[in-house]
Order: sequence, then C-alpha cells, then structure tokens
Amino acid sequence: MIIEVTVPKWGLTMEKAEVVKWLKNEGDKVEKGEQLVKMMTEKITNYIEVPESGILKRIFVKEGETAQVSAVIAEIEIEGG
Repeated sequence: MIIEVTVPKWGLTMEKAEVVKWLKNEGDKVEKGEQLVKMMTEKITNYIEVPESGILKRIFVKEGETAQVSAVIAEIEIEGG
C-alpha cells in the first residue's frame, strides 16, 4: 500500500514551502514519527515526519524546489503493500 506524504499547512497564510533537505533517500527504510524532510516557509522552518513505517519509494519534490500546501512530495510503501 502506498501512503502519500503531503505539505501540511503550518499557518493561516501559508501557501507553499521549499524543500531544504531530504533526511532519507529513495529506497531507505523509514520509521513512523522520524523526521523525513526539512521544509522552509516565509515564516518558519519545520520538519515533516514519516506518517507510517515503510520504504521511501519516490521523492517528487527535490531540494531547492517549492511545493504548494497539500501537494504530494513523496510516497512511502508500507508493509503489505
């Protein structure tokens, strides 16, 4: 099963965020709750955590690129998928 990782809305006026650094690579095993990617908005820098344990299958937004709120930035394949 594939789980999508999306850009959360951290503030009322937030519309987009830039990927600063991926902390994992495609193919890496990831654990629920660990930091996956560092994101930067106009006002804050924050981390998106892994929503479910599995394998980071695909990264859609590379470092230095910007994504809109709710955009899918990666996919994680969870066990049984």
